[in-house]
Amino acid sequence: MSRSILTMSGHSPSPAPVPMIDLVEQYETIRDEIHEAVNRVFATQRFVLGDEVADFEEEAAPYCDARYAIGCASGSDALLLSLMALEIGPGDEVITSPYTFFATASSITRCGATPVFVDIDPATYNLDPAAVEAAITPQTRAIMPVHLFGQCADMQPLWRLSVRHSLAIVEDAAQAIGATYSGRKAGVLGTVGCFSFFPTKNLGGAGDGGMITSDDADLARRLRRLRVHGDAGRYQHREVGINSRLDALQAAVLRVKLRHLPDWTRQRQENAARYVHLVDAHGLSDYLETPGCAPENEHVYNQYVVRVRDGQRDSLIEGLRAQEIGCAIYYPQPLHLQECFASLDYCEGDLPEAERAAAETVALPIYSELGEARQESVVRAMAEALGVSRNLRARSISLPDPEKRAA
Repeated sequence: MSRSILTMSGHSPSPAPVPMIDLVEQYETIRDEIHEAVNRVFATQRFVLGDEVADFEEEAAPYCDARYAIGCASGSDALLLSLMALEIGPGDEVITSPYTFFATASSITRCGATPVFVDIDPATYNLDPAAVEAAITPQTRAIMPVHLFGQCADMQPLWRLSVRHSLAIVEDAAQAIGATYSGRKAGVLGTVGCFSFFPTKNLGGAGDGGMITSDDADLARRLRRLRVHGDAGRYQHREVGINSRLDALQAAVLRVKLRHLPDWTRQRQENAARYVHLVDAHGLSDYLETPGCAPENEHVYNQYVVRVRDGQRDSLIEGLRAQEIGCAIYYPQPLHLQECFASLDYCEGDLPEAERAAAETVALPIYSELGEARQESVVRAMAEALGVSRNLRARSISLPDPEKRAA
């Protein structure tokens, strides 16, 4: 027997490592396009804002079905600028999720306002609209839903609340570019939409970058002013803003990647569908809860997060890491229990679904180039880690055609 099939000990060789994400593999497919775009910027020596950023904004806005897109320095700044433009500050409250990246809540605090955390829907990990309604007070100025992991929050009840109570909606769409809710894109589901172009995002730059979308011309104009210290032109400062300009180099890279984003999104969706099939085929359905999505919506799977039942998450993670399978916890401690928010007087047990999600979920590799063989390795490693023994009918599992499955 060939050593390429069996090791010297007579056992099959260990499968190749599977990283949580592989940015190099994606880069190799667009290397020439990226180099051409970057060289174009160096040839002009115009590195801040300028035509490259303006062109990216003009291309990104229609992708999000928005009238306006405003580039900025990061997703965190997109949230901060949006709150500044809406004049949210001391004495105001903004209702948001405790189960999200830190910037969601820090942007509220940095404006001098108070984040009000409410619990999440255990199925989607997004804001529970009933909990939002119960938390509204006379001080509430805005709702900040997070389209977590690439799936839009349940927006229709939030729209009703915003109209009834005259509240702005600031979408944290950092993980959800291209996601849809009842046919409408993330970024136009509220007053403003905020995006991140951190390198690991579905649309990732070569460093930090962000964007705000809106259909409101006056708000867009103010956002453009606020990102340059409140300068209306010729050093005339109408208000105090911040320095949050999108670099031309980032915009050039993002313009290249935006052209490929629909294909990359489709591949992530195919990988997600394949995981569901593999989890079932390997007898793991009783151990793992895979993410779902309403049929009228579109999930873009910035992360593929499963819930591990019966307190076995640590065993699963240990087993995956032993076999060099990438995984991660998003997020290990909900924001209402973070030390920096202790003054808000939340206690353990106050938001049980967020706390349970933090204790039970783990993210698996989902990047667009992942492919069937590596996904098979991931799921086989999970089965081994959880002690699931099953005689599969075939070593290679037959998968349904993605297009037929989608139909």
